[in-house]
Amino acid sequence: MLLLTVVAIVFVAALVHSTLGFGTALVAMPLLVTVLDVDVATPLVGLTMLTTIALLLVGSWRNLDVRSALHLLAASLPGIPLGLLILRFAPDGVFKAGLGILLIAVGLYYLRTSVLPRLEHIGWAHVFGFVSGVLGGAYNVNAAPMAVYGILRRWPPEHFKATLQGYFLPSTLLIVASHGLAGLWTGDVFGFYLPAVPAVILAVVLGRFIGARIAPDRFRSVLYTALLALGVMLLVSPLLAAVD
Repeated sequence: MLLLTVVAIVFVAALVHSTLGFGTALVAMPLLVTVLDVDVATPLVGLTMLTTIALLLVGSWRNLDVRSALHLLAASLPGIPLGLLILRFAPDGVFKAGLGILLIAVGLYYLRTSVLPRLEHIGWAHVFGFVSGVLGGAYNVNAAPMAVYGILRRWPPEHFKATLQGYFLPSTLLIVASHGLAGLWTGDVFGFYLPAVPAVILAVVLGRFIGARIAPDRFRSVLYTALLALGVMLLVSPLLAAVD
């Protein structure tokens, strides 16, 4: 039953990621830590995310905006140390609640007006990339700024998803390698990961099928709804921790 539960969680996380272009860690991690130890769940999520990203890029690399992905990645690197400082010194609940409120506000504003500025200058990639690095270094929520940036660039869905994978791939490779060097790759991790690989492949196929049938305007609404849900989760998580 434990193996089936883990595979089901991985499948749902990979399905969300392949449909929207992000979401593996955001969906899988909170669920997996309820059934697995953190030192098993963390490398399992890293391997799952890397597999999902690689499979998505195999089928969509021609839609990748290499220039934007490189600018985003370069700008995110100096933000990671700042994020680590925030993680160490800033109140966890306050920071997460503030970020949650911001995401909720952005999501509600878009869903209410459906009119947002269009970003053309590549300099904006440096702003969003840096913020992504900060949030990634602090709480592994680097996907949110990338999603907002892609929407404001008015990228078509396939272009949006491919470019995000181009940004995520190098950082995920580093994360997975660091897990291996830290000795987190254990028999338990691969005992869950290997049986989950067919589920990830199926999820990517289904996610691409679903995503291809979402109209561009509707796709943006789905993305902002996902950001709204993420904001609610970040806002509620400190309260749940306090109750525990």
